[in-house]
Formats: sequence, structure tokens, C-alpha cells
Amino acid sequence: MTSLPEDRGTRTMVAARRLRELIVSGALAPGQRITERLVSHQLDGMSRTPLREAFKVLEAEGLVRIEPNRGAVVTSLSVDEVAAAIEVIIGLETLAAEPACERITDAGLAAIEELHARMEQAWRDGDLMAYFQLNQTIHQRLVDAAGNPVLSRIYASECARVQRYRYAGNQQHARWERAVQEHAAMLDALRQRAGAVLRELLRQHHRNGWVVSRQVLQTRDAAPAAAQVAPPPRGRKAAVH
Repeated sequence: MTSLPEDRGTRTMVAARRLRELIVSGALAPGQRITERLVSHQLDGMSRTPLREAFKVLEAEGLVRIEPNRGAVVTSLSVDEVAAAIEVIIGLETLAAEPACERITDAGLAAIEELHARMEQAWRDGDLMAYFQLNQTIHQRLVDAAGNPVLSRIYASECARVQRYRYAGNQQHARWERAVQEHAAMLDALRQRAGAVLRELLRQHHRNGWVVSRQVLQTRDAAPAAAQVAPPPRGRKAAVH
């Protein structure tokens, strides 16, 4: 039976999501070639077509690059490249803070509050990947609330490129716990429509996270290449130490 186009599209999105999680978690390391054999057990025997289409999705996000005669390779960014992207992200979020506080609707605020509650539950459960995905959605919703589609689009693009480096920072338990507290303060500022306060909280939140993520990256760059390739995780739970 021939697959319907929507079925192929669904399988492509499933493959892209699973590969994205492997890249963000560090199970697929920067510079590593992704082969069908390497990820087949993570994709439940998915056929080559949706896998190849998933590579194109991830290439558009900046997470992989497709090389002739080599296939998909996980993109590797230097510390300086990530630092530059983080500065742009900080600038975009702080630009969005005040108009977001002015324009967010009650329904929009309620949606962010619900995401925040789920994020806190993921933190209590020790599920770092679920926490991180909800965290990223909250930040995107906040930027979207500013009502500037160009700002939202550029922000989403830059976040996609560096999400695995930001994820690495929360693997340190102290930083993860502090980040949850910072999010609670940001939500309070949004509820109060305190744009200037939210702007500064966002700025400090990202800078605090980058201090930890930079240390992780510098340690990675100093380590032997063989030590950087971790086996793919079998479950969703992340070990937090």
C-alpha cells in the first residue's frame, strides 16, 4: 500500500523530533556523522525516506549539515559562535519584554502559566528533556506576545541553532534549580505587566545560563574527541547530578 503524503509528513516530523532530542541531549555529538544504522533503534525501524527528509528539516534549523558523500553531520559551533548567538537572543528577548507585557492577552498569559506549571513538574520529575522543551516554548510564547512576527521568526531561528548548548548548562543541578526560580520571577513580572522588570530578569537569566554553558563547552573542547561521543539514551529521563 502506498503511503499518503500526510503519513510521510508525520513520520518525517517524528524522525526530526527524535533526532533533535538526540542532538540536543548530546547523545549525537558535534561533528558526528548520523547514519541510519546509528539511530535505527531510536526510530523504530523507520524507512530511509522520512529520515532523509528529517535531515533536511534539521539542516534548516542549523542542527545538521548535509555533506556530499558523507550525509548528515551534526553541526559544531565554537564557543565564540555560541556566545554571539546568545547575545542576539538576549537582545531579541529584551526587545520583546515591554511590548509583550503591554499586549499579552489573558488567554496568552494563562497559556504561559500552564506551560510553566508543566515545566516545574518536569523539573520535580527529573525529566530534563521535557523541562527544556517546555522552557523553550515559554520563551518563544513570550517573544510572540510582543506581536512582531519578524522578531519571532529571527528569535526562533537563532534559538534552534544553539539549543543543545543551552541544554548542556541545565545538566548541572544547581543551575537547573536556579533557572526554575528565575522563571517563576519572570512569570510574576509578566503577570504584573512590569515590562522593565521583565526585561532585566530575562537579560540576567540568559547571562546566568551562559556562564554555566560556556564552562561546559570549554570542557568539551578540551576533551579528546573520542570522549565526546555518548551512546544514545534509551529513555526520556536525564540523569541530573
